[in-house]
Amino acid sequence: MKTLGGETNVGKRFGHIFAVSCVLLGWILSVAMVAGCKGKTEKEDVRRPEVSGVTVAAVAPSTVDDIYEATGTVRSDRTSMVASRVMGVVTALLVREGDTVKAGQLLLTIDDRDAAQRMRAADMALESAKQSRSLAEVTWQRYKNLYEDKALTRQEMDQVEAQKKVAEAEYERAKAMAEEARIHRSFTQVTAPVSGRVTERRTDVGSMASPGIPLLIVEGGGSPMIEASIDAGLGDKVKAGMAVTAMVQTLDGPLQGTVREVFPAVDTLSRTFTVKVGLKDARPRSGLFARVRIPVGKREAILVPAKAVVWKGQLTGVYAVDGQGVITYRLVRAGNASAAGTEILSGLTAGDRIITDGLERVIDGGVISRGTGE
Repeated sequence: MKTLGGETNVGKRFGHIFAVSCVLLGWILSVAMVAGCKGKTEKEDVRRPEVSGVTVAAVAPSTVDDIYEATGTVRSDRTSMVASRVMGVVTALLVREGDTVKAGQLLLTIDDRDAAQRMRAADMALESAKQSRSLAEVTWQRYKNLYEDKALTRQEMDQVEAQKKVAEAEYERAKAMAEEARIHRSFTQVTAPVSGRVTERRTDVGSMASPGIPLLIVEGGGSPMIEASIDAGLGDKVKAGMAVTAMVQTLDGPLQGTVREVFPAVDTLSRTFTVKVGLKDARPRSGLFARVRIPVGKREAILVPAKAVVWKGQLTGVYAVDGQGVITYRLVRAGNASAAGTEILSGLTAGDRIITDGLERVIDGGVISRGTGE
């Protein structure tokens, strides 16, 4: 009984200790929660830096041109497609891309063995016709003398005169065929149609040349233009004479241009048609990549001043101001820039307030000071 009583007292002591531990743990948790709430309250009560000397404006939609952007290539308006007029194998190529050539300069040659044999046969036929004409002329002269001496009838004289005319006609026909053969052979010598620069080569020695298929492109010293491909769905909106702007590779800033020519035929593969845009600036060089911006209508868009757009590395944004005057850097997606401003494609809606001036004073997370108005 004594041992049992001792064990009972030990159990009571352990129970008392456990109760006290629970009370202490609850008190510690309570203190921690109070401290956390106090820290949170103090954090919420942090004073934001005031920003002054800035201009805040509300965003409003504007009516702008609906711009279609097409890609193209700068060319000279004096571009000659050099092609062969006969079929044959290219035997010599005498120029390279970038070479300057003069009108009439030999550019390439085509196998002329067939043409040479044809010309030789034509020359032989011409010589034979010439001999026949000479014989007919002598015969006619002799018969004429006999006719004048009353030794021949009129019918016999008419027959000799007819033979003379046939011989003369055969000679003229053989002469024309020989000239045609010479011209045909000359087509195997491809020359430059104009003075200029070779900008593109589309053949090599050993390749087959076919009539009408371009072999070289020679550009003269004309004004630059852009050949651009336009979506077929805009065929009724793009007209000759329209004013457009263009961005050309390696050149800063937009260039002014005019749609000079519209080709109505639509490419069956790309479903596009071609336009030629004349440029007023003479700097673009042939072969450069270009983008043409063509106004095809009107639409509503959000425009902001170009200086209101802030780039931070790869990020694009504006400084927006909420209803409490707090400034935050808001990410946006910018579109085309023009004299009227920069178009914002996403990130802003009508009625939002942004800082448009005094951005050097802006502090992200700051608050607009009282007295700064829109």
